Amino acid sequence: MINKIGKVTVYVQDQEQAKDFWLNKIGFVLKFEQPMGPNASWIEVGPSEDEFTTLVLYSQSLMEQQKPSAVAHPSILFSTTDIESAYNKMKQKEVEVGEMMKMPFGTMFTFKDQDGHEYLLREDK
Repeated sequence: MINKIGKVTVYVQDQEQAKDFWLNKIGFVLKFEQPMGPNASWIEVGPSEDEFTTLVLYSQSLMEQQKPSAVAHPSILFSTTDIESAYNKMKQKEVEVGEMMKMPFGTMFTFKDQDGHEYLLREDK
């Protein structure tokens, strides 16, 4: 049946700004990009070349035309093995980050993308 999560779609205002954010501020790699007509592209980014799961940076305005109810922003939790380093790198790259939260079950913080969508980064131990 299902054995992996393949792609998570994130609806973005501007695909080029979103691509720049994920590649240059978060350190993801471009996994795939293909034009989808004159005003949009299919863009996939991921944490590394070896990672199977990707984020699809899809045009919000295009999806609003295709299926308006689908545009709600998903809740996505990312993982890292070095939370302190990730936090400091994001701050250096002027990513809006929340306070570091140290809980009995893990250390984490929130960060926002170029459109103000919030994500959570948690340290795996």
